[in-house]
Amino acid sequence: MSTMNISLPDTLKSFVDEQVNQGSYGTSSEYVRELIRKDQDRLQLRSLLLAGAASAPTAPADPAYFEGLRDRLRKAAKVGARG
Repeated sequence: MSTMNISLPDTLKSFVDEQVNQGSYGTSSEYVRELIRKDQDRLQLRSLLLAGAASAPTAPADPAYFEGLRDRLRKAAKVGARG
């Protein structure tokens, strides 16, 4: 694991310390790592949304579409239960 030193204004340092003291995180490093992971997830989601927006339209996701998905899941569950 690598080390990174960061400088924070007092108000941000106090905020991080508060988060740690509330028991949500063991250390300030854990808090910062969690923020970075959440930002990575956000960027991945944004990328997927943009890719979806740029893709060609497909059939609408109407009640029949979702019922078809449920049927596929039911059939897969029956096959999984047998094996």
